[in-house]
This record gives sequence, C-alpha cells and structure tokens, in this order.
Amino acid sequence: MTATATVERTAPPVAAPVKIRRPRPGGASGKRRTIDWLMLLFAIAAGVVIVAPFYLILINSFKSPAEYAASGPLVPPTHLYFEGIQKFWERVNFPEKVWNSVFISGAVAVLAVLLSVLNAFAIGIGRVRGRTWVVLLFLLANLLPQEALLYPLYYMFKAVGLYNNVWSVIIVFTVIQAAFGTYLLSSVYGTFPKEVLEAAAIDGASRWQTLWRVIFPISRPTLSVLLIFFFIWTWNEFLIPLTFLVSNANQTVPVAISVLQGDRLMDVTTTSASALLGVIPTLLFFLIFQRTLTRGITAGAVK
Repeated sequence: MTATATVERTAPPVAAPVKIRRPRPGGASGKRRTIDWLMLLFAIAAGVVIVAPFYLILINSFKSPAEYAASGPLVPPTHLYFEGIQKFWERVNFPEKVWNSVFISGAVAVLAVLLSVLNAFAIGIGRVRGRTWVVLLFLLANLLPQEALLYPLYYMFKAVGLYNNVWSVIIVFTVIQAAFGTYLLSSVYGTFPKEVLEAAAIDGASRWQTLWRVIFPISRPTLSVLLIFFFIWTWNEFLIPLTFLVSNANQTVPVAISVLQGDRLMDVTTTSASALLGVIPTLLFFLIFQRTLTRGITAGAVK
C-alpha cells in the first residue's frame, strides 16, 4: 500500500508596512539652525564693536585738524595727513619710549616666568607645608588694587634709591605677574605624573635636574603662553609707570601718549596718531608669536 503525502505550501507572512517619520520642518534641526544663525550674528556684532575703535583711530590718524573739524570723526580722510604722526614722533621721542616699554615688558616677562616656575615647583611638586594657604596668599596678591601699593612702594624705592628708575617698575611688575603665574603653575604642577618624577629620581637626577630637564620641557607650551601674556599686560600698564618714572627719558609708550591730553584742549588727530603708533608694536608682537600662543593653548587643553 502506497501512501501519498500531501505537502501544504503556506505563503510567507507579509510584514506590516513600516511608517517612516519624516522630520518636521520646525523640529530640533530647525532650532539648531536658528541658534547657529543667532550665534553667527552675535559674533559679527561683537567683531564690529571690537574693530570700530581701531577703525576710528586709523582714519583719524591721517586726517588734518581742519578736515576733522569739518567732516567729523566717522568720515575717511580725503587726503593723507602725516604731520600728526610726525609731531607725536618728535615731541615724545617715540623710539626711546618704545625701547623703554620693550625693555621693561621683556624683562618682566622673563623674570616673572622664571620666578613662577621656581615657586610652583616648590609648591606643586615639592609639597611644602600649608601649600593651600600659600596658593591662597598668591591669589589674594592678585586681588590687591595697584592704588593700595603706590604709597608704601614710593617710600621704599625712595629709601633704596630706585625712584625714577626703570628697575623699580620691573621689580613691581615681576612680583605682581609672578603671583598670578605661581597660582596657575602650582595647580598644573600639582597634577604632574608621579611616574615621571620617580623615573627621573631612579636615573639619579637631582631636584634641579628634574626641574630643568623633565618638568620645564613638558610645561614649555604653558610657559610660552604666560610669557606672551606677561609682556602684553606689562606693556599696557599705565598707573605705576606714571608714578615711578617721572623723567621723560624713562617713560613708557602709554605714559607718553597721555602727555598729549591737556586740561581743556586736546589735539584729536595727534592723539589718534599716537594711539596708532602705540598699538603697532603690540600688534606686531602678537602676530609674530601667534603660532606659539595657539600651540600653547592647544597643548594646555589636551592632556
């Protein structure tokens, strides 16, 4: 007897249609684009606000007093007028003032970075007792207004014979800038890898060799950023150089610019020319060390 088997074929199950949700025009992507456009407009507005004073200085530096009185400060000059720049250059002996500012700012930048490294090494790696209070003391030193330092520093420099001497300003700003540098570097050196220090100690390196052969090369990008900032900050200082550098031969560029402003009369075009000449050295310094500054900030942001 033969049995016949019937095979029933069943159709495969049909999958239910999947509904595809399309993003709404006013969804998250639309909000993100709106925020991006708002941020772009804010950046453009901030850029205009920053560039506007430089634009006014530039156009008024090459404008004669008569044209300034006739057209106002916002209209570009019809012809270039160089007597304002020449007048300021000869009146204050501008090359001498530039050299004073470069010498003071450069000396302060180098000495402040060196002192900051030594202090931060003792606090952050040497682990001195009460390091938290020491760092707090350096932080409080940065909060002191310069007006509070003028009276005691005046009598101190008078007593030691450094009044009306560029080294008085160098000493003051070295201490002020080194206080900030110590506060910053001590927190950086406090997180320095112990394995690197232990490896250097095993190799027989002394503390001095560890500092200059291990720690200094690794922290060089951060130190370069501090060096640039210390130079620019010291260059722009006005109150202390005005107080302690009374002779014309020792004055800096910001102090030289202030001598053009009288009690009731001010030559706007000559003042604009002096401001332009005062900005050019710092602008050149920033452009020269822009790559160093960018590398230092990037290296400090990446662990």
